Amino acid sequence: MSVPGQPNTNQMLASSLVVNSYANRTSSSGSRARWDFEEESPLRDARGFELPREPAVDPSAPANEDDLGLANVILTNGARLYVDHAHPEFSSPEVTNPRDVVLWDKAGERVMAEAARRALTVPGAKPVNLYKNNTDNKGVSYGCHENYLMARSTPFGEIVRNLTPFFVSRQVVCGAGRVGLGVDSREAGFQISQRADFFEVEVGLETTLKRPIINTRDEPHADPEKYRRLHVIIGDANMSEVATYLKVGTTSLVLAMIEDGWFSVDLSVDGPVAALRAISHDPSLKHLVTLRDGRKMTAVQLQMEYFEQARKYVENRFGSDVDPQTADVLSRWESVLGRLEVDPMSCARELDWVAKLSILEGYRSRDALAWDSPRLELVDLQYHDVRPDKGLYNRLVERGRFDLVVSEDEVTRAMTEPPEDTRAFFRGRCLARYPQQVAAASWDSVIFDIGRDSLQRVPTLEPLRGTRAHVGELLDRCATAADLVDALAGR
Repeated sequence: MSVPGQPNTNQMLASSLVVNSYANRTSSSGSRARWDFEEESPLRDARGFELPREPAVDPSAPANEDDLGLANVILTNGARLYVDHAHPEFSSPEVTNPRDVVLWDKAGERVMAEAARRALTVPGAKPVNLYKNNTDNKGVSYGCHENYLMARSTPFGEIVRNLTPFFVSRQVVCGAGRVGLGVDSREAGFQISQRADFFEVEVGLETTLKRPIINTRDEPHADPEKYRRLHVIIGDANMSEVATYLKVGTTSLVLAMIEDGWFSVDLSVDGPVAALRAISHDPSLKHLVTLRDGRKMTAVQLQMEYFEQARKYVENRFGSDVDPQTADVLSRWESVLGRLEVDPMSCARELDWVAKLSILEGYRSRDALAWDSPRLELVDLQYHDVRPDKGLYNRLVERGRFDLVVSEDEVTRAMTEPPEDTRAFFRGRCLARYPQQVAAASWDSVIFDIGRDSLQRVPTLEPLRGTRAHVGELLDRCATAADLVDALAGR
């Protein structure tokens, strides 16, 4: 975020203004459910231990909502909108497929743009500009996190072994592109990923210091006996719908293969942290990484190895009964990799880093600009502006220069409506129907205040329960939250 012309702005309070402005717009009753932190455990490690809370290890954990009046809002679409220290953050509701990830991720962009617009209506407020990117180019990075539900029975070592090379190489598909090399852009140039330079270790718990390729946070937000939540911090913040779709779609496929014990070939890379950065620094896609078995290949070729494994896995498991989205992810993945190998610029309608590089090369050619030109950094930043009429990505979409996955009508609806096939439906509908009675909520519970001696907690530990099919009729016939609580209790 930035407040133009106000370099001394308190970023935390400005972020709080943005979030509260949106919350006030959407809460006609004046009631505001708080976020329930009671069951959260961000310091529990998947390797079997829990770090002490002092000294604080995870500065990325949300700031206490009481500090400085910071905001923490639950939306009727099942999402969470809050202040994460010095910027506003949107956490999408739980979904079951990559297309829905794109849909509610885009809804988050629209929520942020509307929140900033509403903040400007507060007397004395200055315009706040919001950018969906990953670095300020001065040494600070902030993540775009993905979260995947997995079977607890999956050995964590298998996740690390098979996922690390995939994460090292997938940036060629889902990198957002960045002007500058190094954490503080000290070296001139262009690279594929905004996040790559900020990773220092292969495996670890931290998210803001010594960032790991594989994050070990063990906080499933679901039944811990059955599930783990793979907390992925290595991805860039994509504007492109196709890039987001492929990012989560291909990762989900690889995780399914890991769960099913499919991998018989070891694709491990020597020095994965160094390889991650080297791949990012070479937009020609010619850099060769060395596998532990001695083979050398480009990141695109390594991704093609994963694609071939995924294609065989899907054919073996589903045959001709493969669902349309899985088939589409495989088709798009193969198409993009094939074109990246021949001519990366042919993917400018689908991939952020390619589209951004095309724009920047246009400016460089027209105005004879070197890569260290401040103008190029401004163009880089403006690509990520979430305002529909100002962001360069959004203007390219308006001109028909990007392939899309979802429609704008769907995105507008997703700003207020939850997914129907996960527990987010129950959370969102309760907030919409009983705003005065929902005292708090989290990913795995909704807490009601219905005027009785104690608050009533409804657990939602199963992510695929609480769907429209499961509770839609129940919610329709319960006029009050008390009726709902009694019905759920069998009274």
